[in-house]
Amino acid sequence: MLASLLKRVGIRPPPTVLLQDSKRPGDGPPDLDQMWRDFNQRLNRLFGPKGPGGGDTGGGGYRPDMKGAGVTVGAAAAVVAFIWLASGVFSVLEGQVGIVSTFGKYARTTGPGLNWRMPYPFQTHEKVNVSNLRTVEIGTSGTVRAKNPQEALMLTDDENIIEIQFAVQYTLKDPKAWLFNNYDTDDTVRMVAETSMREIVGKSKMDFVLYEGREKVALDTQLLMQKIIDRYALGAQINNVTMQVVQPPEQVQGAFDDAVKAGQDRERAKNEGQAYANDVVPRARGNAFRLMQEAEAYRSMVTENATGNAARFTQVMTEYQKAPAVTRDRMYLDTMQQIFTSASKVMVDAKSGSNLLYLPLDKLIAQTAANDAAVGAKSGPVQAAPLPLPAEVMQPLEQVRQRDNRSRESSRDREIR
Repeated sequence: MLASLLKRVGIRPPPTVLLQDSKRPGDGPPDLDQMWRDFNQRLNRLFGPKGPGGGDTGGGGYRPDMKGAGVTVGAAAAVVAFIWLASGVFSVLEGQVGIVSTFGKYARTTGPGLNWRMPYPFQTHEKVNVSNLRTVEIGTSGTVRAKNPQEALMLTDDENIIEIQFAVQYTLKDPKAWLFNNYDTDDTVRMVAETSMREIVGKSKMDFVLYEGREKVALDTQLLMQKIIDRYALGAQINNVTMQVVQPPEQVQGAFDDAVKAGQDRERAKNEGQAYANDVVPRARGNAFRLMQEAEAYRSMVTENATGNAARFTQVMTEYQKAPAVTRDRMYLDTMQQIFTSASKVMVDAKSGSNLLYLPLDKLIAQTAANDAAVGAKSGPVQAAPLPLPAEVMQPLEQVRQRDNRSRESSRDREIR
């Protein structure tokens, strides 16, 4: 059986193999070393140099079977072709895409998983990570966070030099554009970041960049970078711009710190003055408003009193013209009533005598109230009769009443005439 197989492939079996093949099954294995030597000899005679007259250089008169050689070459070619075709199989991880190109030209984009392309040199592929957050730092040297003055030093709008170190984070939104539209894309992003930051800083003041404008400068830089990258069709998406170091150069750091401290002192003094003004000014305005309201009230009171007095005087004058005597007596009695109401003691000077009459009205009122209380305690609430005034009091009052009556009668006589 082994001999027939070797004949099919064009190898003449050695005598030992024929003998072994003629033996019964189980007598012993074939000589594999001899088979391997014969196979190498056949290959040497098939592909080796020829002797004179087209004969082989080797001896023995061996003639290989060309049909078997063709089968062997075809099998080897099939194996090589299979290996060559299998080289086009590639796998793409999650978060990546595969870009397949035909002779360097874009062909298609593959997703995650097992994919196949035509083997080299017809097609090639490249894996691009689209989910990874890429970072580029400006103003630092290499992996060590050291200053790079060529990138970090920038000129502001007020002609001051400032040192800025910042980082840019971005992702890929178009892998095809990232690979085929530009050369050295990572370095392009770095140059775009530096150019954008220099433009934004060049339009801003130094104090604005150092203090209150950091976030705005970063946001404006991000927008400008995205605009330039879209114009270049780079296929990247800028996610964030972070300001890491923003400070003046080291050569002027001390003087700048002194200037900053002076500015802080100035702001503190301004805040204290503003706080004092906020305390004093509203209070002064409140006092001024209160004085204005009081003056307005006083003005209104005086005006109303004057208006009322004028109206009352007009009414009195009208009544006086109708009956002068009666009006005069009424005015006299009203005046006396007002005076005696607020007076507790009255001094009466009678014209008929030189004695000065003293009327203790407060004591008389208190005595009357005490008598009323005593009578009420004994007999209940009974209205007490007014106490009679003494004669020395009644006589001057009578003289005053008579004098008033005479003056009233004389005034009537004058009116009648």
